[in-house]
Amino acid sequence: MKIVLSLTIFISLSLAGAVSAEPVASDPASPLLGSWALDISQMSVPADARPKAVTITFADTGEGKWTTRVLIVGKDASERDMMSSYQRNGSAVPIEGDQLEADTVAVATPTPKIMVMAMAKDRHPASTRVYTVSDDGNIMVEEAVTYNDSGMPVIRTNRFSRIH
Repeated sequence: MKIVLSLTIFISLSLAGAVSAEPVASDPASPLLGSWALDISQMSVPADARPKAVTITFADTGEGKWTTRVLIVGKDASERDMMSSYQRNGSAVPIEGDQLEADTVAVATPTPKIMVMAMAKDRHPASTRVYTVSDDGNIMVEEAVTYNDSGMPVIRTNRFSRIH
């Protein structure tokens, strides 16, 4: 009975295309990859407190590693530039460059269109970001969880448009 059941399952999976002697094609590139510009006009902070520009770039550097580069240009043209290189498995890695908000990050991508990024500063939680790419691949929404002066969580929603 076990042999017949196992053979039936194997044949069903084979017919469904789940078992194949041919190599499996690699997953298509994640729609997160590329450069994204923040829609400054939709930020929840007062206009005079907004930066001039924010760009996030996600790049696949091979061998299972990605890099994230964030460039924030202030109204006075000053730049805050930060970068991290990581496996998308939730392991913590250092942030290079500007560390005003965070010095460590852990990243996971539960689906090709979703990224979860947890950041810490001086070994304490700093913020959590969840990035989701729209079905058409042109908009990325960031849900940014930070903490106010009383230690209470606050969630901001930011919209980014694909640059390339």
